[in-house]
Amino acid sequence: QVQFVESGGGLVQPGGSLRLSCAASGIIFSIAGMGWYRQAPGKQRELVASITSGSRINYADFVKGRFAISRDNAKNMLYLQMNSLKPEDTAVYYCNRRLGATNWGQGTQVTVSS
Repeated sequence: QVQFVESGGGLVQPGGSLRLSCAASGIIFSIAGMGWYRQAPGKQRELVASITSGSRINYADFVKGRFAISRDNAKNMLYLQMNSLKPEDTAVYYCNRRLGATNWGQGTQVTVSS
């Protein structure tokens, strides 16, 4: 069964940092393009960053220079290092496959507020 379990969210002040983790199971993780997504209240889910099986990386313009995506294929883990956080980064963050995303997990809440 495909499953994604996100963790690492929390409450942080503007300018702070968080590191999100995602444990993936039920897929051949090493050949899967993966992504981090987020959904803010009242808004549609959006792609934040993606990484291919060959570690080619893309970022949404609104996080470039602040966030860094990485993966550990040996552990079936996906990570998102988030620096210089802004209030507008407040959202529930999810991980999933970059293409054909299904079986969404519960996500992890990130709240940026003073």
